[in-house]
Amino acid sequence: MASAVIEPEGRVNEVKIEGLALLKIVKHCHDALPSMVTGSLLGLANDSGVLEVTHAFPSPDNGKDDEIDDDYQLDMMRMLREVNVDNNCVGWYQSMYLGIYSTSSVLESQFSYQTDLSPNSVVLLYDPLQTAHGNFCLKAFRLTEECLKMKEEERNSFIKPSNIFEELPVTCVNQGLAEAMLQDWTPKSDITLDRLDLSTHPYLEKHLEFMCNWVDELAAEQQKFQYYTRHLARSNNKSKESWEAPDAPKRMESLLVTNQIQSYCDQMERFVGGGLGKLFLAGGMHKDERSTSSAP
Repeated sequence: MASAVIEPEGRVNEVKIEGLALLKIVKHCHDALPSMVTGSLLGLANDSGVLEVTHAFPSPDNGKDDEIDDDYQLDMMRMLREVNVDNNCVGWYQSMYLGIYSTSSVLESQFSYQTDLSPNSVVLLYDPLQTAHGNFCLKAFRLTEECLKMKEEERNSFIKPSNIFEELPVTCVNQGLAEAMLQDWTPKSDITLDRLDLSTHPYLEKHLEFMCNWVDELAAEQQKFQYYTRHLARSNNKSKESWEAPDAPKRMESLLVTNQIQSYCDQMERFVGGGLGKLFLAGGMHKDERSTSSAP
């Protein structure tokens, strides 16, 4: 992650990514399926609070060898600088499976970027499976100030699950010539029949299956807390320092699981709302068709 970083005066509040960089991320994530992949984001954070992502390149698949990844990243940025491409690292991207992002690995990687590289570093999460089902999913996250402070102080305290990650709006931008080409290639008809697809069962089944697994994992984490609480009660230890002991269960794991469950609930609510709208529309069309056919 070592690179030259140009820091703005304040924190960024928006992410703008160029179309070419976005296509590189999409192609890398789709080509690597079913494996989940990562890569680096290059660009610049300006003083207006906008993080501009102008380039992206994939990371090598070397398991957990961080030294090889760092050497590869430095070599790539050196070669990009020689051809006048932005070589300022502003974050990283990762593919996700049906919205799974609230994990300890993502948390630790993002914490490392925001503390070692830049506090304005972000992670772009792209879901190729949801995109394949007609729901383009690209999200930008960073850790909140509250979460960063708790991680830096190594406190095993409570934090609201929704305050772990902070989502930033993402906008895709293109140069003038690219915009003109896209306008020229845009179909003249606005009819998109894919939006009328009523098959919602596979998508909902997968989400319910994963949510049940996360609920089971949350129950397992709660059992750890209950066991540790009974252990403290037997030893008559009521001090708060006991929860900072090395053998104390980590609250962050259960908070991440809770945040992921909430994310699944929000996704299913949006998807079911759109599906009900389609069903009511289809029912109204069939009703009109039956009334027209029965007329003399």
